[in-house]
Amino acid sequence: MKVRNPRTGAHDYSIAPAGDAEVRAIAGRLRAAQPAWAALGPEGRATVLERFAQAVERHAEAIIAALTIDTGRHAVSRIEVEGLPRTIRRWAARGQQLMAGLDAGETPSAMPGIVLKGRSIPYPLFGAIAPWNFPVVLSHIDAIPALMAGCAALVKPSEVTPRFVAPMQAALAEVPELAAVFAYVLGGAETGQALIGAVDYVCFTGSTVTGRKVAEAAARALIPANLELGGKDPMIILPGADPVAAARIALRASVVATGQACQSIERVYVPREVAEPFLAELVARAAEVRPNWPDIEVGEIGPFIFADQAAKVAAQIDDALARGARLLAGGKPEQLGGGWYMRPTVLADVTPDMAVMAEETFGPVIPVTLYDDVDAAVRLANDSIYGLSAAVVGPRADAEAVAARLEAGAVSINDGALTSMVWDATNSSQKLSGLGPSRMGDEGLLRFFRRQALIIQTGQPLPLAAYAERSSASGAERSSASGAERSSASGAERSSASGADQGR
Repeated sequence: MKVRNPRTGAHDYSIAPAGDAEVRAIAGRLRAAQPAWAALGPEGRATVLERFAQAVERHAEAIIAALTIDTGRHAVSRIEVEGLPRTIRRWAARGQQLMAGLDAGETPSAMPGIVLKGRSIPYPLFGAIAPWNFPVVLSHIDAIPALMAGCAALVKPSEVTPRFVAPMQAALAEVPELAAVFAYVLGGAETGQALIGAVDYVCFTGSTVTGRKVAEAAARALIPANLELGGKDPMIILPGADPVAAARIALRASVVATGQACQSIERVYVPREVAEPFLAELVARAAEVRPNWPDIEVGEIGPFIFADQAAKVAAQIDDALARGARLLAGGKPEQLGGGWYMRPTVLADVTPDMAVMAEETFGPVIPVTLYDDVDAAVRLANDSIYGLSAAVVGPRADAEAVAARLEAGAVSINDGALTSMVWDATNSSQKLSGLGPSRMGDEGLLRFFRRQALIIQTGQPLPLAAYAERSSASGAERSSASGAERSSASGAERSSASGADQGR
């Protein structure tokens, strides 16, 4: 399977896709090692993960170099890789805290004589299917907490950006205890399908279209599917906001990583009274953004990682212009070297029926809509099939009040796209933007446990006589039997019999 270099356009790397038999063999090896990994306990697993963090740091430059080739961007690649050890250490520390009291003690049941205890049991084998836009971050964002919880982990990175796996495997090999329960498999859709059939819990990050297929496959396998899918994130600028500062926030949150991020701002709603200074600043700052060509270390945005995405974004812009939108900055993709780039594109006079306002764009495009009252802005922001995240800029109290009305899993206040940086805030994707528990906050680890209940009888177990048929007995016989039962049963038995009759 050939891999394209997004800066040169050359297919200069290849991978051998793992087939069903190979995936199952690897899954079997991981499963066999998982009980010993779980038996290490939280402290033992944290110690091993710390060694992995150190190994990643030792191999960081090689991982960065490989990731830079695949994504066509250097600064963001460095941020990704240097952030991974911090993620590992955060979960190692927080995981120990969360698990310390997870199964502690016992509680009385509502049923007299019964006490309850619980056990948290990690899923034996976790699986992840990761996308190409942030390959290192999104290959590990779920795998690290799953490993800390005691699961084994099998990850399929995107076939579009697989080069980082080789140097990452070199780091993993330095920690044999972890290598026994953590592996990567390379390949395309067929490999992903095989992974779903081999694991006990699957996480997927990517488009809503593919997410549906993952959910359907997981349903057939009767395993949980945790999905983070597409977004069309709105930003509402409030009348009390500084339009210049707001424009700078909107630009950064829209075009970082060439807008190839699910939490990118893709719709901006601005009050008519501040539209002129807002647009003037947005257009001026957009014109200053440079592609990182020919020097990858100079410029603010890189190429489209996936070449087909450039054509999709261009089609959305063409549709908007044909329907009456005005182009204020940017425009069309341009080819530099063998790669496709796009300068920040600002559109005005957009309408909800345009593709650029309804479909996920995944490119550095900023459509701006003017509004006359906040209620209208909220309605427009919520008019989407997506509900991943959003942003509100303005006086804090007003911004929080508007945020509470938005149909989104997370809302950045006086900033944008904070979910890409802040990982300890639990949030749930809405609408077609996802399914399942939050990957952020404490739930990011706790979701990988199944609960086993221990229901303990401390009195006398209920006798079979409590369920004897009595419909044919005379009234006197029923009364006599009832009296005999009362005289022989303990108080706990009577309560248990009553509860069994009522609850079953």
